[in-house]
Amino acid sequence: MRPSGRAPDEMRAITIETGFTSHAEGSCLISFGETRVLCNASIEERIPPWMRGKGEGWVTAEYSMLPRSTHTRGMREAVKGKQGGRTQEIQRLIGRSLRAVVDLKKLGERQITLDCDVLQADGGTRTASISGAWVALRLAVDGLMKQGLLKEDPITARIAAVSCGIYNGTPVLDLDYPEDSNAEADANFVLIEGGKIAEAQATAEGAPYDEEALLRLLRLARMGCDRVFAAQEEAVCK
Repeated sequence: MRPSGRAPDEMRAITIETGFTSHAEGSCLISFGETRVLCNASIEERIPPWMRGKGEGWVTAEYSMLPRSTHTRGMREAVKGKQGGRTQEIQRLIGRSLRAVVDLKKLGERQITLDCDVLQADGGTRTASISGAWVALRLAVDGLMKQGLLKEDPITARIAAVSCGIYNGTPVLDLDYPEDSNAEADANFVLIEGGKIAEAQATAEGAPYDEEALLRLLRLARMGCDRVFAAQEEAVCK
């Protein structure tokens, strides 16, 4: 039995509220259960210096957790004077994931930055960030297309992410904090609509697991991402 009472293949409730902020070109508040992440997309008519002359745009991301997004207050990284390794790793993951479904040439010489700020954490903050960032990106690109600033849609597909793990010997989908902190194996899958894998992170926290367990986690991830894809579609079509 999972602490939440969910079935092994049951996701937490997914909600996506678009237009959550007024100033960003695309924004949403995404919730995976009690995990809530604010995702904002900002468009700049410039590109990093190292990309000049390539005729391409750039998509990047930044990630942070608010001080009381967790059970105890964490110090702001700005106060520490540097980002932690976990923060850097996650924001690079978000950026890589989004670029996997964007044709940078069609984007033109502009940059879109996705800011993912965790308001409340209960496991799966990186997966919620990726899933919500795609919605914010989609809304921002839709705005460019409505203005006639893009001739073709640079977004090639939906992308989503979910966590899976082995908890009490059973592969389960969409770990919350009690499961994540006690899992025997922890995995994050980033999947592109249509079946392709953008990224897979799978770690044995306790005893090693076998190939069949990994495949079971992947099958669960496909089920979970299909549900996220549906939620994304509903959100951007409102």
